[in-house]
Amino acid sequence: MIFLVLPIIFLILMFIGVPIAFVIGITSLIGISAVSGITIITMPMKMFNGLNSFVLVAVPLFILAANIMNQSKMSEKLIDFSVALVGPMRGGLALANVLVSMLFAGISGAAQADTAGIGRILIPNMMRTGYDDKMSVGVTAASSTIGVIIPPSIPMIIYAGLANISVGALFLAGIVPGILIGLTMMAVVYLISIRKNIPKYKSSSLKEIFGLFLNTLPALLISVIIIGGIITGIFTATEAAAIATLYALIVGFFVYKTIKIKDLPMILTDTLKLSCLSLFALSTASALGELLGYFELGRLVGQLFTTYLNQPLLFLLIIVLFYLFIGTFMDCIAAMILFVPVILPTALRFGIDPLHLGVITVITLAIGLVTPPYGLCLLIASSIAKLPIEESFIAVLPYISVEFFVLLLLVIYPQLIMIFR
Repeated sequence: MIFLVLPIIFLILMFIGVPIAFVIGITSLIGISAVSGITIITMPMKMFNGLNSFVLVAVPLFILAANIMNQSKMSEKLIDFSVALVGPMRGGLALANVLVSMLFAGISGAAQADTAGIGRILIPNMMRTGYDDKMSVGVTAASSTIGVIIPPSIPMIIYAGLANISVGALFLAGIVPGILIGLTMMAVVYLISIRKNIPKYKSSSLKEIFGLFLNTLPALLISVIIIGGIITGIFTATEAAAIATLYALIVGFFVYKTIKIKDLPMILTDTLKLSCLSLFALSTASALGELLGYFELGRLVGQLFTTYLNQPLLFLLIIVLFYLFIGTFMDCIAAMILFVPVILPTALRFGIDPLHLGVITVITLAIGLVTPPYGLCLLIASSIAKLPIEESFIAVLPYISVEFFVLLLLVIYPQLIMIFR
């Protein structure tokens, strides 16, 4: 009976606007209290154990590194360099928006940091130079989803821990899909810019471009240090996050000289706020995961698919549709904590590589960052432009459509993901 009641409680809490972390926590508490085979002490134990992981230390550290980079104006330097490269093309500022998201993705690991750091600069600039508010918001919000696909990626770190696979291998698997999504978005931007006759941006000389490259190089080196160190085995993902934070501080204090001691309390406060949101959702999801395990949901799902659906491709397509739905109202990390342990065993029975499933999972849930009602990146971008969320969602559709197209290609052709394996 409780197995049927819990989904109803979950949906009611969601409908009345309770934050998702509390929805998961309340549902878990009610379920655990109602089941005689589980003691109530299981709830805090599972919440603690869900966070008791060395890998998860990377989450607040990467968020801290991203906040330091935003405060030290690194995002602005990446923007200047990107504009110099693609600005002279039709729709140059919008193209630069996507390009800088690809570059920033290799540094921050968080889509929200991308939207906030880049959007507050490029959205007003785009609107001042001939772009309408819809295109400005659509390009910014959609391209920011690349932040969790191109490594480093916080969701990939979470998935690697859940699936017990190499973080470095998953990072490598995300490179080609992230670049494909970025390039296809740039193609759509270019076509829309031609149709709308959007003006070109000013040209830069080779000397100016080279000067901007040298100025941006300290920021770009962060991604080289992170990815290179993890792939070569010099340090773990958590150690990479700590080194990235330290490097960002050194660059901000001594190279760019844009960070002062007085800025640190604000940076740390913002980091704590963002980290608490993700990690509290993760801890409550761990408790709910224990409840789902008690009801053997993973085994039931496995039996359902292997009995009635013995096609790996169809299984992946159903998982994509399921994650698209879940992503509209649930955080990426919480969704993975809840459903990866349920879905992964069945995927392995079908012979699906966990790396393939991991990249598909991250990309699909990344689309949820720009789909209402959760759509955090869409909310941030629309608030910057003061555009209603309904109009913002319509504006973002052309760009997430091509992202979905690339996702389907990755489902059908896993070789695109395994190219570096």
